[in-house]
Amino acid sequence: MHLTHLECPRCGREHPADVLQNLCGCGSPLLARYDLAAVAATVAPEQFGLRPADLWRYRELLPVADPRFVTTLGEGWTPMWRAPAYGHEIGIADLIVKDEGLTPTGSFKARGASVGVSRARELGVKRIAMPTNGNAGAAWATYAARAGMGATIAMPLAAPSICREECLAAGAELRLIDGLINDAGRDIAELIAGSGGGIFDAGTLREPYRLEGKKTMGYEIVEQLGWQVPDVIVYPTGGGVGLIGIHKALHELRELGWVEDRLPRLVAVQSTGCAPIVRAFAAGEERVTPWEDARTVAFGITVPAPLGDELILSALRDSAGTAIAVDDTEILTDLRDFAAREGLLLCPEGAACLTAARHLRAGGWIRPGERVVVLNTGAGVKYPGLVHSGAPVVGRGAPLETCGQEVGGSSSPAASAASASSFVLCTAPSACSGGP
Repeated sequence: MHLTHLECPRCGREHPADVLQNLCGCGSPLLARYDLAAVAATVAPEQFGLRPADLWRYRELLPVADPRFVTTLGEGWTPMWRAPAYGHEIGIADLIVKDEGLTPTGSFKARGASVGVSRARELGVKRIAMPTNGNAGAAWATYAARAGMGATIAMPLAAPSICREECLAAGAELRLIDGLINDAGRDIAELIAGSGGGIFDAGTLREPYRLEGKKTMGYEIVEQLGWQVPDVIVYPTGGGVGLIGIHKALHELRELGWVEDRLPRLVAVQSTGCAPIVRAFAAGEERVTPWEDARTVAFGITVPAPLGDELILSALRDSAGTAIAVDDTEILTDLRDFAAREGLLLCPEGAACLTAARHLRAGGWIRPGERVVVLNTGAGVKYPGLVHSGAPVVGRGAPLETCGQEVGGSSSPAASAASASSFVLCTAPSACSGGP
């Protein structure tokens, strides 16, 4: 392992990496730093192709010293799919989707959980706790179980129900919160404060190693493109760890001399129902103002005030990138259109990136001939009810007319944040009374 120390990007203070760390004293997340000269002297890019097809192929650039503590389910090395039909339709001939839906637990969160749990295990952690919008909690609960570690997960009531079930199946203590992720965060903070040090805070960017797992998406994109960088990388941004991680990976690759100086322009995609990064970026600000009444069908990016706001905004400006908010109705339309044209059902957060790419190409920010990589951060099948076919129920005789009325959902105020995914269409015969 070539990890040397942890560094605060805000105040510059260095912290030892051989003890448990959360935030810097100034309140900023910490970043893991490596002896990159030693890495370059130890391994060459062509050697990675001889290693197993998972994120641990980049072990020299990851923070776990003893392989006995590596906790893995085969995460990483997800495919890059070209999308010629949809790309032609929106004017991006070289459109590529990196599909994180094929990771264990069905989302890119498995990357951060694998590395974060592995390093926590190496440093002696017995129990972790964290707030989540769903997929991160499912992933950390799963990897904690794999490591023999306890987990407490706080999740909004409106989060996808499958994530709730994943946590319970992994034996985690699940705390359901009638609110948003910031409310879940307050619940976990109170729990940890009263634990006497027996629970480690593994919340987004509150420990430095989740980011190290997420950065491997950047390594993979470059390696899968033959050690070439794309022109644009489009990323759905809530907490922003993936975007920050990809930006970190690209700078590490450049310092290693494995890619040229030109780096991709990064795009942070948010929903018009929750766009604190977009608003701050447009205003030239370094910090966000919390978003009021946050709600979007892309539940994973419903983060009103991300802890990593400074790092997200810095990555966008450093890469000459941008931030864009897209409407939920367009997200769902592009999700359906892409599935019909390319045969891949994206998660709503991934579909938001398609909508963003379409708008950026139409406006000229994405130029003709540019290679654009879009991140699909989760499996579409984890979000049932987003694609309504309107298909009739066919009986033994003639086809039946169906009711088609929207049913289900929740009366909870928190659940309204996911209203577009909280109902189904009734397929009972048209004589249905319309009851639940």
